[in-house]
Amino acid sequence: MKPPFPAVFTPDDEPYLGRKPLFVLDKAISGCMATCRRAANGLHAHDGSATQTMAAQVIPQSISIFLALRELIRQGYLFGAQVLIRPLMERCVILLYLRDHPEAVSIWQRGWKHNEAPSLAKMCEALHRARGNGGGFRGYHLTDPLNAILHGRPDSAVWSLTSSEFGDLAHAPSKMLSSPELCDNLCDNAIPWVAVTAGMIAAYFSIPDDA
Repeated sequence: MKPPFPAVFTPDDEPYLGRKPLFVLDKAISGCMATCRRAANGLHAHDGSATQTMAAQVIPQSISIFLALRELIRQGYLFGAQVLIRPLMERCVILLYLRDHPEAVSIWQRGWKHNEAPSLAKMCEALHRARGNGGGFRGYHLTDPLNAILHGRPDSAVWSLTSSEFGDLAHAPSKMLSSPELCDNLCDNAIPWVAVTAGMIAAYFSIPDDA
């Protein structure tokens, strides 16, 4: 028996086509890719400094992750896409943090090891303080839900729930095609990091005026 949907969705028939947050995500991705093309010479032929060497690795990884995330949304694998938010965020935060603290790039060169590098939560707090925001922010409030999804903790259950064929809730092992709110939330979480990636391309590499 054939499933009531295509085995592979295309841009013309993907399940969440027309959702406003998805449209905004697509626009953000298009803008970031345009920025990447304009800075391509710098990315591929940078000056060899430690910070640019780091950025020339981390920025393409970030792009690869959000493109993979977008394709998972297209195919309805929303939980798999949610898992990618944290590694996407972590690379963007590293880029932001090392932009503010270039002296710490030596830690990255040594392997960005757990016992030496600042945690994602601590980097978020440092970025928050550096931008003159209040001191009450705690980075783990932002990172803890993402850690739950990444590590399969019990509180990650809400992200894989979907309606079963019997009308009750079950944890989806495959495509989630009737969860528009979950799709919207996923896009809302991804959009800022796509924008940060574009900003970091411009921050670390020169873009010719006539590019």
